[in-house]
Order: sequence, then structure tokens, then C-alpha cells
Amino acid sequence: MRAAVLRNVGDKTLDVCDDVDLIDPEPNDVVVDITHTGVCHSDLSVMNGTIPQTVPLILGHEGAGVVAEVGDAVTSVSPGDHVIAVWSPPCGTCVYCLRHKSPNLCVDLQFGIMLRRQFRQGDVEVASMCGVGTWAERTLVPEQAVVRIDASIPLDTAALVGCGVMTGVGAALNTAKVAPGSSVVVFGVGGVGVSAIQGARVAGAAEIVAVDRNLAKLAVARSFGATEAVLPEELDAAKAEVNDGQGFDYALECIGHPATMRAAFDAVRRGGTCCIVGVGRMEEQVSFSAFEFFFAEKNLVGSYYGGADVRVDFHRMLRLAETGRLDLAGMIDRRLRLEDINDGIEALQTGDVVRQIVEL
Repeated sequence: MRAAVLRNVGDKTLDVCDDVDLIDPEPNDVVVDITHTGVCHSDLSVMNGTIPQTVPLILGHEGAGVVAEVGDAVTSVSPGDHVIAVWSPPCGTCVYCLRHKSPNLCVDLQFGIMLRRQFRQGDVEVASMCGVGTWAERTLVPEQAVVRIDASIPLDTAALVGCGVMTGVGAALNTAKVAPGSSVVVFGVGGVGVSAIQGARVAGAAEIVAVDRNLAKLAVARSFGATEAVLPEELDAAKAEVNDGQGFDYALECIGHPATMRAAFDAVRRGGTCCIVGVGRMEEQVSFSAFEFFFAEKNLVGSYYGGADVRVDFHRMLRLAETGRLDLAGMIDRRLRLEDINDGIEALQTGDVVRQIVEL
């Protein structure tokens, strides 16, 4: 089958091959024919080493498709079912899944599937991003790593729910818990940032200010619910207009750079909440004074997978889309074929897309 393979960390392009195979499925495995997959900044982060993964590997972690085969022990899905892939699946039995009620933080399955080599190319075993590898025509995952959806839901928009939409909307609703009538600032207007804006809108925020260096993205931000869209140097003026310069109730950082994390923290008022959604590099640090945490009483929280229980929240996102509260179709900037995946990577690097969908 065809797949896009990253040979070395730091490579700028991928090797699109047509001779990749799956390993034999085990009793708890599900084989999925991937029909659509998103082009996400996290894929680029694997390529440049921000998110460490072993190579060679097949990228892609945000996808949807149709179940082709199931193992003998699988009970939740059957061949022909439409599903969304889950890059961080909950096991359903650990303390995070049960006692802490934070299934997004479960790693019992994730670490295992990330180390697994479910692909091969000739005699070479090939890994996959987050154990999913949706930039292939077919993938193999454990039963817990798929969520069945209604067959009437378009698979291109469903694919976006698998990462970007869930991460951004979930950060606003689940992690930051944006309150009705509040003020929100969102740093970064990519796929996750647009989703965070939509999540803040769904939560009932009165003011939603988007910040980005790309003027085209700022125009996009308004179309998805931002009440104001500004360049970084215009943020102080926007803050003064919203609440006399006191700071926003919530800040959602959707970039992953120390400077923007610090800027997001500075942008919230005393007692406000700064939510870090973007993925930064392990070696990078963000500095705060020992006094400011006490004096400002600000809340600094990270958001992993939008604080989601994917078994519930994926359907929640799709219901919001069905009722017009979320615009998923509008997030797809253009479609690519798998052969053109490097065009999508190049566009992602230059920041001129909101979201792209690969149609396999």
C-alpha cells in the first residue's frame, strides 16, 4: 500500500512509497482503511524533533476511515463501521481512566503502541506517529484507539475531530473551562487555534481576541468567531479596549514557543487562567518570578488532548457540528492526494493554511 515515510528526524520532505505492508493483526487489533487524514502541526513537530519519535516511521495521527478487519477479541466495532482514529487511547481501567476521571492522561496503551512496529517495508520494520500512522492507506491499532461514528457523518470533517478540533475546543471547554460572558485571547490561528476560538465561542465568551503574525490567518479567525484579530504588537491596545488593560479572563496558547507561553500568561488578569495548548521542545524553558504566582494568583495549566474523554467528547464535537455550533467543513482549506503530501508540509511550514485534508 501507499504511505508517507519519514526517514530521518530533520528531513524536510517525506518518502511517499507504494510497497508498505501491515504486520499481522492480533486478537485485540482493528485494521482501518484510512480515507482521510489531517495535516497537523504536530506532524511537522515530529519531523523537526520537537516531539521525539523513532524513525523510520509513518506520520499522521488525525484520521478517519472504515474498519476493514477486527481481531477475535474485538467487540466494540465491526468491519464496515466508520471510525475516528485516537492517537492517545484510554485503556479504561487505570487510575487516570477511573479514579482521576482523566482518561486523556492515560498512557498505559499509548506508550506500548508508540513502540510497536505495525508497518514493514521489505525487511525493515516501520514505526508510526503515536502508534497510529494515518498517512498510510491502511493502519492497525488496538480496539481502544478507534471511536465508532455514524456512517452519515462525512469522514473528511470527522478526521479533524481526531486531533485539532478536539485539542482546541477541548482546551477551551474542558481544561480552561471558559465561562459565559468572559474575555478570551487565543495565541496562534492554526487548526488548533481556530478550534480554540470556536470552543470559546461555544462556551459563550463575550470577547475573543485572536493573535497571530499572519494577516491571512487573522482574517480567518474572524470568520470562526473571533471578535477581534490583531498582530502581536497590537495586543496591548486590544486588551485596553476590552477591559481597560486589566487583562483577559483566559488565554489559550496554541503555538508552543516559550515566548508566546510567557506572553499568554502576561495577558491574563490577576486570578485569570492561562492554558498552554501548544507543544514545545523538551529542552526549552519558560521563566516566572517566584513572587508573581503569589501576587497575581493566576492559574497556569497545560492541556493534553483537550482534556478529552474521546469516547464521549468525539461525539460531543460532532453533535456541535451537526447543530451548527462548530464549523468543521470550513476548516478544510484544500484537499491533497497522498502523492502531494509534501506540498501540504511545505504549506504548513510557511503558515498559509488553516487545515488540510489528505484524501487517500
